[in-house]
Amino acid sequence: MLSETQEERKMAEGEEVKNKQVLFRNYIDGFPKESDMYISTENTIRLKLPQGSNGVLVKNLVLSCDPFMRLLMQKNDDSGLFGCYTPDSPITGYGVAKILDSGNPKFQKGDLVWGMTGFEEYSIITETESLYKIEHTDVPLSYYTGILGMPGITACAGFYEVSTPKKGETVFVSAASGAVGQLVGQLAKLMGCYVVGSAGSKEKVDLLKNKFGFDDAFNYKEEHDLTAALKRYFPEGIDIYFENVGGKMLDAAILNMRIHGRIAVCGLISQYNLAEPEGVKNLMPLIYKRITMKGFSAFDYLAHYSKFYDILLPLIREGKIVYIEDVAEGLEKTPAALVGLFSGRNIGKQVVVVSRE
Repeated sequence: MLSETQEERKMAEGEEVKNKQVLFRNYIDGFPKESDMYISTENTIRLKLPQGSNGVLVKNLVLSCDPFMRLLMQKNDDSGLFGCYTPDSPITGYGVAKILDSGNPKFQKGDLVWGMTGFEEYSIITETESLYKIEHTDVPLSYYTGILGMPGITACAGFYEVSTPKKGETVFVSAASGAVGQLVGQLAKLMGCYVVGSAGSKEKVDLLKNKFGFDDAFNYKEEHDLTAALKRYFPEGIDIYFENVGGKMLDAAILNMRIHGRIAVCGLISQYNLAEPEGVKNLMPLIYKRITMKGFSAFDYLAHYSKFYDILLPLIREGKIVYIEDVAEGLEKTPAALVGLFSGRNIGKQVVVVSRE
């Protein structure tokens, strides 16, 4: 990527520059591979918006690797929230960017923003309603792809609004070391709940207990009987299950819920790469235990973004909450970083740093 001085000169002259991109190869079934994406340096972009544009030209700084991106790699986007990726076009997702040129009065040159962007060095964004201006830079900019971005909204909405927690309740979080799970567990502890998380390695389990302050945690890969494992950690049952995994974990959790328990369904990452999703068998407890199981999307709560922001920012500044990131340096590391997300290779929120300028 160009240095800031070179970039400013080329912007002033309206020159075209090379624009490195991560392109999607073709629709896939099963587990994604790095070869399902490829790096291209063939694209060029003019560092000035065309006359009359009401969009913005941005320089991407940090990009976010998120589980929902797997759904966009198949021909039908089951989320109903995005269009699936187009072969031989840049993949898209959340990121932090700097505005280089603006035709929109809401944004000025030099503004920092977070929202949907292309996985490339420079992007022209015409749907600017998906962009949010960054006002506070006393925290890492990458936090706006995580704790202060979509995962933060997801965690707050799912915990406070969907789960309706009470002090002293028992909380189970699956995929607990991920972008959302690590935050949910800490919010639950701050409320005075008993919190247990599951993860896929000893390193992640240690992180949950020693860094994030969970009361306990276990490696689900070492448990032959998930129902028995949850009974061991929750002898009196689970009040709130924050669901990120699905499949066998959901089946086991349902059997261990307490009367009037709540299940907030945030994600089902164990199912995303299966040609035939696993069925859930243990549904009878939903009736006789009067369990509420509700799916939700952060998009339903975007209008309340400032409310969650006001909760999280003071907690970060006061050191009452921590957030772990797994940082890949360079746009070309995106395929490995994104595929690693689906195999559980990442520790914490997976981000790709495109530029630190």
